[in-house]
Amino acid sequence: MNEIFDKLQSVADRYDEVNELLSDPDIISDTNRFMDLSKEEGNLRETVEKYTEYKKVVQQVKDDEELLRENLDDEMAQLTKEELTESREQQENLENELKVLLLPKDPNDDKNIIMEIHGAAGGDEASLFAADLFEMYSRYAEKQNWTVEIVDQSQTEVGGFKEIVLMISGASVYSKLKYENGAHRVQRIPTTESAGRIHTSTATVGVMPEAEDVDIELEDKDIRTDVYRSSGAGGQHINKTSSAVRMTHLPTGIVVAMQDQRSQQQNRAKAMQILKARVYDYYSQKEESAYNEQRKSAVGTGDRSERIRTYNYPQNRVTDHRIGLTLNKLDRIMSGELEDVIDALVIADQAEKMEQLRDE
Repeated sequence: MNEIFDKLQSVADRYDEVNELLSDPDIISDTNRFMDLSKEEGNLRETVEKYTEYKKVVQQVKDDEELLRENLDDEMAQLTKEELTESREQQENLENELKVLLLPKDPNDDKNIIMEIHGAAGGDEASLFAADLFEMYSRYAEKQNWTVEIVDQSQTEVGGFKEIVLMISGASVYSKLKYENGAHRVQRIPTTESAGRIHTSTATVGVMPEAEDVDIELEDKDIRTDVYRSSGAGGQHINKTSSAVRMTHLPTGIVVAMQDQRSQQQNRAKAMQILKARVYDYYSQKEESAYNEQRKSAVGTGDRSERIRTYNYPQNRVTDHRIGLTLNKLDRIMSGELEDVIDALVIADQAEKMEQLRDE
């Protein structure tokens, strides 16, 4: 624990330094610097509070051990032993919590996300499942007090989605939803199936952290922008003006088409927002792939073609294949109760990182 103790002390020292800086008039007048330091203070606070609690418990253990070496009457000795047992257990729990808090943090964890859900294999049934996943994530976001905005969508005649693109904003969205990246498989009897046979369909989910200007800067010379007339249902606002926008990032070949907004200006802004996220995600994935050649994590946020989860309706069962988790409460999960799945994935990811640290 000595190495960890040294790390914790350096975190506590930095926390004190940041708090001093936050009271400096020069810092207060520099909005960007003040915001950066405020964010750093918030990130350090939980670790420092836990460390303070840990030091108190360690001192309590020492005091009790010292007390037991004295000539105590039986009753006092018994009380001290009970307190010592409790303090040692508390010390062990706090050590484990502090180890987790010291794990390297994903720099994107605090960010909002852009989520893309596509109906994949299975035709109409896949598009309906994509719509079900959209509902599931929307309800989960509501429970987390997050905001969901539909950025773009392509509906099918049966009421499903070929594709739907969402912006989900709130506290630490990426930290919880990054594990949803991948192929989701559904097994159920489609409403159109007269013989009652179970079909298997898939939808893919892509989760990208919202890219900020400090994360990635796209140069004008690298982007080709085409404008064209919108085409959509109902014939309203169609073919009157060239309001739809298609942006192509030439170095990567990534294309974003946007026609869901009312004006060309709004479509340009949304297209650029998604293009930045996709390009940032593209380069991040390349770095992640290079990293994973050396070390493969059991719980990833990677390849969308990887089948990560199966939703079996006849048996009311959900299975996450990455961690071998099976829950017989599909109905509740589809209504937005994703906590058990996401908590299990977070714990598995933390355990994997702890193992990696021990191996280094």
